Amino acid sequence: MRSAIGKLLGVVLPPVLVFAGFIAVWHLIVVQFDIKRFLLPSPLLVWESAVEKRAELLSATLLTAKAAATGLGASLIIGTLISVLFSQSILIRRALYPYALFLQTVPIVAVAPLIILWFGQGFNSIVVTSFIIGLFPIIANSTTGLTSVPPNLNELFAVQRATRWQRLWKLQLPNSIPYMVTGAKISSGLSVIGVIVGESLAGFGDQQFGLGYLVFATSGQLKTSYLFAAIICSTLLGLLMFGIITVLGDFLTRRWRPH
Repeated sequence: MRSAIGKLLGVVLPPVLVFAGFIAVWHLIVVQFDIKRFLLPSPLLVWESAVEKRAELLSATLLTAKAAATGLGASLIIGTLISVLFSQSILIRRALYPYALFLQTVPIVAVAPLIILWFGQGFNSIVVTSFIIGLFPIIANSTTGLTSVPPNLNELFAVQRATRWQRLWKLQLPNSIPYMVTGAKISSGLSVIGVIVGESLAGFGDQQFGLGYLVFATSGQLKTSYLFAAIICSTLLGLLMFGIITVLGDFLTRRWRPH
């Protein structure tokens, strides 16, 4: 029992101490240099604003989380299917992989008008934005995992005259799981960023708004304390999604870890 508590403290305590130190330095800087609250509010002012606007922040966070989870789920499904296609033919991979790279290099703001035109204002366009931003890491990592099978295992399946389906299901996919988990971890944070950007461009509507709307609205109104509270909620949401993916990934990849 004590050993388990010690391990838990070893994991939780260091980042908590760093966060506490960051808050202390932030407060000292504001006080020491007498910085105006509209430029950099103190941690206490941010906390008070978060408490005052807690209902709006909670509603916005839940809406952003829903869009981010939907976008991430779509990225995982579509990205994995594309990777399977790429892994089955080097010709297909050479022909189409550069176009997958396009998703990573194109500025999302440049294609946002087209997204809104095709999918309309609101939730659908926001999910598509999140999906596009989170797709390439899934494709890149999954393709690497599917195509990096150890040669001796390839030879074993060839000797056993395994079909293409058997090789994919029993060899390539299990080998690619750690790579897929890595891609999902990267995309978990990017999906939140995609939603924040999408909300600033497409919006949810007059009755609903997410964290992206709050970030851009409060920055334009110089409500800096509220802005910081919204940014912190966005960061915590990204960390939460990363943590969920990490826990699920550890469960799926436990066979690769030494006991």
